[in-house]
Amino acid sequence: MEKGTRPLNATIEPLLTLSDYTVRFTTLDGTVNAVNGLDLAVARGETVAVVGESGSGKSQTFNGVFGLLARNAETRGAVNFEGRDLLAMSSKELDTVRGADMAMVFQDPMTALNPAMKIKHQLIETLVIHKGLKGKAAEAEALAIMKKVGIPEAERRINQYPHELSGGMRQRVVIAMALLCRPKLIVADEPTTALDVTIQAQILDLFRDLTADAGTALILITHDLGVVAGIADRVVVMYAGRIVEEGPVDELFARPAAPYTAALLRSIPRVDRDADAVQPIGGRPPDLINLPRGCPFNPRCGFTKDKCRSERPPLADVAPGRRAACWSPFIDAAAGTAEGQHA
Repeated sequence: MEKGTRPLNATIEPLLTLSDYTVRFTTLDGTVNAVNGLDLAVARGETVAVVGESGSGKSQTFNGVFGLLARNAETRGAVNFEGRDLLAMSSKELDTVRGADMAMVFQDPMTALNPAMKIKHQLIETLVIHKGLKGKAAEAEALAIMKKVGIPEAERRINQYPHELSGGMRQRVVIAMALLCRPKLIVADEPTTALDVTIQAQILDLFRDLTADAGTALILITHDLGVVAGIADRVVVMYAGRIVEEGPVDELFARPAAPYTAALLRSIPRVDRDADAVQPIGGRPPDLINLPRGCPFNPRCGFTKDKCRSERPPLADVAPGRRAACWSPFIDAAAGTAEGQHA
């Protein structure tokens, strides 16, 4: 199946389903509403890109899925992975799933790696725990995955400590660690940020091979819309802890339904447009302790109506395979006209 053609919720029983999923943080200043009633399904072998400004809830959503939130966090709703409710699992039960059936590639490789352990021992530890490999067999498997992610002189690098590697090389080690057990789901949080464009392309090719050959589902959290266009089947756009738009990548890029998505796309430089065509999103992201009434984007939106200020739009079907949370989807932001439904 070609990129961008997979239908929404492509299987009857998705690999991962989030239902009315909510994440709150209790702080001295008040309750931070990080993720708000999120519904999402991810199919086997599907690549879903999750995009949005910093603070939109992208990383916290999946930190919660993996049970990696701070102690002041509270989660509600349901997270179903292959028929298992992850939110109902203890940390010990989650340890049997994390690293084996689902793995995460963290944004900062230095905090993801143990500075006191050689790379070899960190990779082998995963193989011992989840695959039961030991000795020469575990070492050979660890070395093979190091080579697969494009680490030069892998035989020497595997015996080094994290601080002896460059930032890009550490990131490749973290990716290698996630791939070791060939998981059914990988969540990659800005996995190519520290890599040059050549290695970035190699890593993306590796992710493509995984989804095609092993049926691994990939959730890619990123700010890089160029990466999204090149690898994703489907895009999920988040704002203020909610999904504001979702759909196949090519369709969403060509004709965004939500004003926030259109604004996000206009704020990214493109080689086929003049530099002065780039338009930053005006205003500031919302205060997650005191979210505005109605649509959370309404204070920054140029198409706000009275209903937008008083009622929050639900995430609803707006076209085949597409959903948006907007009272007037498919606004042509460049022309300033509304082409879709109106309140």
